[in-house]
Amino acid sequence: MKKRIRTVLIGVVALLAVFSVIRFQFFSDTGEVKGVPVESAAGDTSKALPETVAGESREVPVKGMVTMLDLGASSCIPCKMMAPILKKMEKKYDGKAAIIFIDVWKHREQAKRFGIRAIPTQIFFDKEGKEIYRHVGFVSEAEIVKQLEKMGVG
Repeated sequence: MKKRIRTVLIGVVALLAVFSVIRFQFFSDTGEVKGVPVESAAGDTSKALPETVAGESREVPVKGMVTMLDLGASSCIPCKMMAPILKKMEKKYDGKAAIIFIDVWKHREQAKRFGIRAIPTQIFFDKEGKEIYRHVGFVSEAEIVKQLEKMGVG
């Protein structure tokens, strides 16, 4: 009986150790509040949509501009389906609204920062940076346009 209890306790401790390592490996907070390295809607980091001219990372959401933030991953099927839509929206609303993609597998701290539970998640911010609307899952071009128009972007 004592041997059985000891075996169970050792197993529980081992599992807790494994979960602790996983938690700190994948979900650690870097303490970075802004200045997040983000990608353009097309997932191309060389284009660096959110960087300033000086090469510093732009604050997300973009101050003074309506911002659509798409948090997803390059390996996520709905995210892949949305990539061409986001690229088109990025061109269409250039200078009017910021369309930003963050790969949450590469930037886990941002998933935590924005409270992401499932991907893709789209968050729309007004010009003051206040969250106006949040959607989880695939979102169509028409729905994006409708939401941006509601927010005064034309």
